Amino acid sequence: MSKEFKGAYTALITPMKDDGTVDYDGFRRLIAFQIEEGINGLVPLGTTGETPTLDDDEEENLIKIAVEETAGRVPLIIGAGSNSTRHMEGYVKRAQDLGADAVLVVSPYYNKPNDSGMIRHFEIAAAAGLPVIIYNIASRTGRNIPVSLMEKLACIPGIVGVKESSGDIIQMMEIIERIALPRKGSANPFWVLSGDDNFTLPLLALGGDGLVSVISNLIPGKIAALVKACLNGGFAEARRLHYELLPLMRHAFIETNPVPVKAAMNWAALPSGPVRLPLGPLSAANEKVLRQTILDAGFTIKQ
Repeated sequence: MSKEFKGAYTALITPMKDDGTVDYDGFRRLIAFQIEEGINGLVPLGTTGETPTLDDDEEENLIKIAVEETAGRVPLIIGAGSNSTRHMEGYVKRAQDLGADAVLVVSPYYNKPNDSGMIRHFEIAAAAGLPVIIYNIASRTGRNIPVSLMEKLACIPGIVGVKESSGDIIQMMEIIERIALPRKGSANPFWVLSGDDNFTLPLLALGGDGLVSVISNLIPGKIAALVKACLNGGFAEARRLHYELLPLMRHAFIETNPVPVKAAMNWAALPSGPVRLPLGPLSAANEKVLRQTILDAGFTIKQ
């Protein structure tokens, strides 16, 4: 459990062809682009990757490609969540067998498990042997993991951190205060990563470790620079980058993720393609807003 999970990570989209099939060549090019631009790590098969609509064979192919293309150059955290503990356990073992560095396991959605069920779920996730990062996102799961429960989960051997998307900066601060800071510099650190682009600066200023970003699909170099500035204590530069990117951070979620970011990537001629149903294309009104935001930020729209 000596791996470090800090810095700027991209929650990778899954590029699609016009016929709705997965664009595996585009996925390879996207990984190459991310690494060339200086991103610190990659997180395929999360919500941004439209995992709920991917078939098992598609997911397996994407993991194999990600392992091959990263070739150990950056940490690879594979999304392995499910609201079925049995299915989640299989996804974690698959990620381990295929060569992932860690897994991201979301708290079970729809079921809204009680504390005992949540603890057992994550005990089983960690038992496979890969480092496990908890994904806390009540807006998608229906249940927040409060700090008191996070403390219990963090004591499970193999649970190494959290991707925090609660939107509650007080909760994030208390996780750092009560869990992460006491373990800093130990053989068993607990990494705290923002799951929201717009919370990057405040979370890192409070002692967080990094970000799992959506908009870094489009601008990995800028996001890596923002996180690096924060981790190096360069908060004047970090604030400048934060406010430069804030309109894009905001409007990248003008509709359900990853609808806006995939649209923006298409305009930038990056591998992307359409979203899969039940997600639909960006509305005309919101397309106009997002296009103007991108142009105002000084980025070129190629398509």
